[in-house]
Amino acid sequence: MGRGRKFSWGSALVGAAAATAAALALSAKPRDPTFHLISIDLTSFKLNFPVLDAEMILTVHVTNPNIVPINYSDTEMAIYYAGSLLGSAPVQAGSQPSRSCQLLRLPARLSGLQLAHHAKDLLADVGRREMVLDSTVDISGAAKVLWWDHKFKVHVDSHVIVDPVFLDVIDQENQSKLEVFVHE
Repeated sequence: MGRGRKFSWGSALVGAAAATAAALALSAKPRDPTFHLISIDLTSFKLNFPVLDAEMILTVHVTNPNIVPINYSDTEMAIYYAGSLLGSAPVQAGSQPSRSCQLLRLPARLSGLQLAHHAKDLLADVGRREMVLDSTVDISGAAKVLWWDHKFKVHVDSHVIVDPVFLDVIDQENQSKLEVFVHE
């Protein structure tokens, strides 16, 4: 037989560490983040003759269940009432650590004109003390896995029932759909 190669523990450890890191990166299936509206705080009314626009702060609890931190870019959440665009809330660019949760405070502006178009529905909702609001938002960003940034997009649909008098959140259903782009 020929000359044998000398076994190197250093090479074996580096190889095992690389294989383990690759297996973890490949086996860690991305999971959808979760979003829950915690509270709505009315901050002001603005006269937009002949109606009043409302400004409020939406406090949203966001959970990143993934093993990697994420960075996301600016976006805007659209808010609907009775099928019509009622207003919006900007979402500032930011980041979130892996397996963490945080509260986002989103300033929202609702159109008094759109509410006036649905005055009959709004009065009925006030009488029932239940108002249904829907919202959608698309969040784009990147998650760093080892040395590579993987771009992602999350689409969130929310269906929220609030008390229109005290602005308490009564019930909600939030659905998010995560799409990870492996290659650009």
